[in-house]
Amino acid sequence: MADPIPQVERWLASARCGSSAALGEALEACRGYLLTIAQRELDPKLQPKGGASDLVQDTFLKAHLHFDRFHGTADGELRAWLRELLLNNLRDFRRLYLDAGKRQVGRETPLEPAPSAGGVARGLAADTPSPSRLAMQEEEALQLEEVLKRLPDDYRQVLELRYREGLPFDEIGGQMNRSENAVRKLWSRAVLRLQAEWDGAR
Repeated sequence: MADPIPQVERWLASARCGSSAALGEALEACRGYLLTIAQRELDPKLQPKGGASDLVQDTFLKAHLHFDRFHGTADGELRAWLRELLLNNLRDFRRLYLDAGKRQVGRETPLEPAPSAGGVARGLAADTPSPSRLAMQEEEALQLEEVLKRLPDDYRQVLELRYREGLPFDEIGGQMNRSENAVRKLWSRAVLRLQAEWDGAR
C-alpha cells in the first residue's frame, strides 16, 4: 500500500520539530525547480558575478534562517515560498550591479559599510522592512551576529565579503589570495556551517 503522505510533507513536519537535516532534504528536493527559474531570470551580463546555483544556495540559506516564517505544509507551498525568496534575491542582485547610474558591472563599491559581523547579519536577515517587523529583524540580526562570531575566520570573512561588500567570487578570491573556484567551495562550506550553527542556536 502506497504511503499516503508525500515525502516532502514528512520532511517539513520533521523540520518544524527542529530537524535541520529534514529541512535540508526538503530544500534539496526543490533545487532543480529553483535552478530552472534562476537560469531563466538571471541576466547574462551578471553571470560572471554569480551563477544560478549561487542564487539558489543563497535562497536555501535564507530559507534556513527564516523557516519559522513559512507556514505551509505541502510541496507546492514550499516551492511557492522558495520561489519568492529566489526572486527577491534576483532583484537584489540586479540592483547591486545594474541600477542606472549607481553601479556598473566591474565597478562595484561596498553598499553600506557596517561593523563586520553585524553588517553580514543585517544583509542576511534583510527582507522588505515594515515598521511592525523592525524590532524582530534587529533581534534576528543580533542573534545572527553571535552565530557568526563562532565561525572560523575564513568562513566569516568570505560571508562578509559576499554579503556585506556584495563582491563577486573572483574579487573575493583576489582579496583572500585564493582561486575563484576555491572561494566558491569555501563560501559553500561557510553557508552550510552557518545554517547548522543557526539551527543549533534556536
